[in-house]
Amino acid sequence: MQSGKKVAFLIYPMFCNYEIALTLAALESYGKELVVFAKDKSTVKCEEGMTVVPDKTLDEFEIDGYDCLLLSGIGGDPAGVIYDDVYMHFLKQFIGKDDITIASISISPVLLARAGLLKNKKFCVGMYEEARDELNFFEYENQQRAPIVVDGNVITAMGMAFREFAIEIIRKLGYECKSNLWGEIKYPINPEDYIFRYTSD
Repeated sequence: MQSGKKVAFLIYPMFCNYEIALTLAALESYGKELVVFAKDKSTVKCEEGMTVVPDKTLDEFEIDGYDCLLLSGIGGDPAGVIYDDVYMHFLKQFIGKDDITIASISISPVLLARAGLLKNKKFCVGMYEEARDELNFFEYENQQRAPIVVDGNVITAMGMAFREFAIEIIRKLGYECKSNLWGEIKYPINPEDYIFRYTSD
């Protein structure tokens, strides 16, 4: 069942747009309102080089109006985001809020782990083993070697699973979503697969 609440998208320097783009497109197609949050109202440059103007600052966030939090990956050196206590303060307010879907892709589950949001949660994270081993805030026994993991209200995914990530989020928010949405290219190429017609559904 849809809640009528909004989705909060947290952006930070070098956030990865492509990992979250299908999710954003799906939310828009279902009429789900999205609000982009950042530390301040300055433009934020993503990994792909685009600049984004946030809708609101983190100080303006009111948790009761939202049923989902989105986090994308972080390009370049993510340490500046991971160890920024402003983001940690923001994320900690989601602890115990099991009615809010928290969806995190690529390396961004590191932020959830540091904030305590992965405690007793199975998860996956897209990062080198050597880099992961240098961090002391993961519950390593709960890490799953899988492209996407759903545990309660938390969805984590590898960057290459951006399509499946979008589908899981949409379903979690109470919408019907086909498993073949944005299906992969089929080989060998069959011209019949590229003829599109309106359908009743």
